[in-house]
Amino acid sequence: MLNILVTGGAGFIGSNFINYMLKNYTYNIINIDVLTYAADLRNLRKVENASNYRFIKGTICDRTLIEKLFKEFDIDTVINFAAESHVDRSIEYPDIFIETNVVGTQVLLNAAKKHWQVNGKCEYKENVKFIQVSTDEVYGSLGKEDFFTEETNLAPNSPYSASKAAADVLVRAYHNTYGLPMNITRCSNNYGPNQYSEKLIPLMIKSALEEVPLPVYGDGMHIRDWLHVLDHCKAIDIVLHKGKSGQVYNIGGNNEMKNIDVVKLILRYLGKKETLIKFVPDRLGHDRRYAIDHSKITSELGWIPTYSFEEGLKQTVNWYMENLPWLNIDNPLLSH
Repeated sequence: MLNILVTGGAGFIGSNFINYMLKNYTYNIINIDVLTYAADLRNLRKVENASNYRFIKGTICDRTLIEKLFKEFDIDTVINFAAESHVDRSIEYPDIFIETNVVGTQVLLNAAKKHWQVNGKCEYKENVKFIQVSTDEVYGSLGKEDFFTEETNLAPNSPYSASKAAADVLVRAYHNTYGLPMNITRCSNNYGPNQYSEKLIPLMIKSALEEVPLPVYGDGMHIRDWLHVLDHCKAIDIVLHKGKSGQVYNIGGNNEMKNIDVVKLILRYLGKKETLIKFVPDRLGHDRRYAIDHSKITSELGWIPTYSFEEGLKQTVNWYMENLPWLNIDNPLLSH
């Protein structure tokens, strides 16, 4: 029986992961989340009263609290989703990203090392693992033909991606220096239910429903690989159970799309006109293309993505139409 500390579990990916795990396993899950603007406990209503689930409000930067959780719940697994993740906000407020994404990760690593080591040496209890949930953005920007592999050099181009890269390097260092059992996962752009409306897909859905301009950066030709959040959850599940300690695993959806094409597809699904699209000045340091080679996790662990982007996007649009409060839309007439 695992005792899993999930950090940032009230956020988009973390909450989907907790719901997925409690549906499929009887593990004990302790969720710590500071409940920033992008977190929402409504995401966890289905499991909030489960006997093997506990929610703790707090920050991963609180060393005393993290130590207490490790002792009280005998934590043997950490899955670190907690992060400031919006690139635009990182450009405006980089300090917050360094504090949460770097210092917070180091606090978790110290606690894990302290509580999992045997006799203070580079030997660890059985079945302990630290999983750092990272992003393909740490690799920087790609040309037209390349793909990110686990061997691609880290070349972050925003304060957000730099903070995530720094956290990844810390996790790697704790493995190489102290022997801490760990994996790092690097995913492409996630989408699906419960995502906060600052991100591209929910923002475009919200704007289209309200019939206000849909802001698209630059020429709209930036390319991203899209990964359905449930495919991501399944990948982390497999890494948890089968991942070889010390390894990095890329997780991609095989769904490269130009941003402008994503926006047009959303408008088509909602029956709205493309004249709502408004091109706005490009983001500073905006990476042109991301694309993931996930052959390692497929060949070694047997994971493959199951959602096509068109199928997953339509399902996501329908979910938001049925759950308008997530977009702060209260008028049901907007969905007609």
